[in-house]
Amino acid sequence: MNPTIPGFDMASFHPEKMQAWLYTNTTGGMEKNLHLDSSARTPPPPKGNEILVKVISAALNPADYKLPELGIPFRMLIGTPATPGMDFCGRVVSTGPLATHLKEDTLVYGCSSRPVQFGSAAEYIVISSESVSIVPDGVSADHAAAMGVAGQTAYRSLEGYVKAGNKVLINGGSGGCGVFAIQIAKAMGCHVTTTCSTRNMELCLRLGADAVIDYTAEEDLVARLQQIGVAFDHIVDHVGLPDNLYYQCHLFSKDEATFVQVGASSMLTFVARLGWPSFLGGGRRKYVTLTPTIDQKRLAQLGEWVADGTITMQLDSVFEFCDAVKAYERLRSGRSRGKIVLHVSDPSARNMEPFGIGL
Repeated sequence: MNPTIPGFDMASFHPEKMQAWLYTNTTGGMEKNLHLDSSARTPPPPKGNEILVKVISAALNPADYKLPELGIPFRMLIGTPATPGMDFCGRVVSTGPLATHLKEDTLVYGCSSRPVQFGSAAEYIVISSESVSIVPDGVSADHAAAMGVAGQTAYRSLEGYVKAGNKVLINGGSGGCGVFAIQIAKAMGCHVTTTCSTRNMELCLRLGADAVIDYTAEEDLVARLQQIGVAFDHIVDHVGLPDNLYYQCHLFSKDEATFVQVGASSMLTFVARLGWPSFLGGGRRKYVTLTPTIDQKRLAQLGEWVADGTITMQLDSVFEFCDAVKAYERLRSGRSRGKIVLHVSDPSARNMEPFGIGL
């Protein structure tokens, strides 16, 4: 129960400062420029349908550093000093006038569609109420935080493209998006073939993949895909390698197949695959890149799947707030299996404790 404090209006409360990880430039890598500020500026108070959330857990995504590292124009788009982090789980502290359906202390999870100035590697964030969903019973804060960007991206890479009985190729099944894609494709009734390294084959099989190809054991992945003799209905690429995967995907896919590009080691992969026409040796299948969007219905569906066991959350590692730099180093290594989570605050702590108002 919250105490009654004379003259105190919870709805209008807004913290003046917070702990947050900040960067102002990305020279040498975003994580090398991160510093922890114990009296950082808080985001502006929520307006309209926005909500103020006290973050419990945040999850990391490659876009956290890839976008700001593209150069000054992109950092200007974000604004600096900036806090990384798009995914989160936390408790509602206050709301704008159009978001009163979310009550104080409600446990929510969600994400932003791109890196923003006030990201989730901080005590507080302000975000649209349409970008969050209520955490289902039985789902932990760490698991809820890890669903947002990767889960929705994987969902979008399949929804509307596949139906029960389709054969799907997922290139890169053990990363943050891949572990979701395997399980969502299986939930949709698809036969799933995925690629991964030797050490991740067991994981991908455990997540439901019907067939797993160890790309480290193949000199020519395209030749191997031809050899297995499956004409895929749909292809999802989380890796961007090998370079010829898209250009030669007609050799192992149906004419009507779509090739969805989710991730790549370089932006040049997207540019080259989009710009190289088929009559000059480019790909012969429809090529789709995903632009980040947030869909509350998809977000809620992911939560339901996790709650009922359809999706098993795969966390690579969990770091304490003071170790955010190590967490981003792990992410950049490219060796994570599943999601990386950052503990921001104690899940048992109530909204106001850091500011001396115990609830």
